[in-house]
Amino acid sequence: MKITLASLAPLLAAVEAFQVSPVGRRSTSLNILAGTDSASERVAKVMASKPEENAAFDKLVKSNFPGAISNKELESKVASILETKGLTPANTLLCTSLCCDELARSLEDDLNKVYGHNFNLGGLSGFPFAGNTGFGAMSAHVPDDGYCLLVHGPHVGITQDGVIGKVERSGIALVDNCCGSAIAASGYVQGITDGGAKITTKLQQFSDFQQGAVQELILPFGKRLNDADNRMKELPYALYDSQDILVRDIVSTGSGGIKKGLALLSGIQINTSPDTLDYFHPLRFDYYDEDGNVVEDLLPELAK
Repeated sequence: MKITLASLAPLLAAVEAFQVSPVGRRSTSLNILAGTDSASERVAKVMASKPEENAAFDKLVKSNFPGAISNKELESKVASILETKGLTPANTLLCTSLCCDELARSLEDDLNKVYGHNFNLGGLSGFPFAGNTGFGAMSAHVPDDGYCLLVHGPHVGITQDGVIGKVERSGIALVDNCCGSAIAASGYVQGITDGGAKITTKLQQFSDFQQGAVQELILPFGKRLNDADNRMKELPYALYDSQDILVRDIVSTGSGGIKKGLALLSGIQINTSPDTLDYFHPLRFDYYDEDGNVVEDLLPELAK
């Protein structure tokens, strides 16, 4: 087959779409968010419309998830900490890998109001299904001399009376599963570890390949889940351990696309009823320099 320059044009255009702009090129980037308000000031405005903290429920959540903090506390501290690193609403691209569930949008929506629209890497259960290609595209969208804030993790529900794996949803009388994808995957894994799984020829279907991947990605944690005192409480941590490996590998592979720096915040989202604050159990808060090296562990700052 004869190869011509014309036939290569679409391929070259696709490659260029993922290349970082050359050093020294005049910046054409726009502020991610217009205005002069700092990230901390924006967070304060977002929190003004949130429910007041419920002391009894706060105690319930933290007794089940030691180390968890309310989203109100999380967002305030993250904005303040990152400001000291130079991350502002004007120079920071928000990137997330969170579950498709609308409840997982709560934290994301708050951060959108602080840093602007996010680049989405995530799919079911919060796994980074956009992978290396998605990260490469996202990196090219970071402002010149700017930063990326990458937030990822699975989520779990807790009802007002402390049932884990369930949550009250607005407009729905039924107390629903949360996370449904994770619970379905847990059932699949339990069927294998308990010996009750049925033989099927449908190992992978395009119409449900993400769920198939979630099931396979937590399969190594089958014994850990079976041995847990509370399977629903252990499930998000098993998911997190799998996602943590994947996301850090994606960041490492694409580290050449990091511009001035990248902050990686990850943990467990804890969704609650519409009348109470959501929570987050932070498990990693790393700062990467422009060379893709982790130069600072910011997690202790969140515990202050």
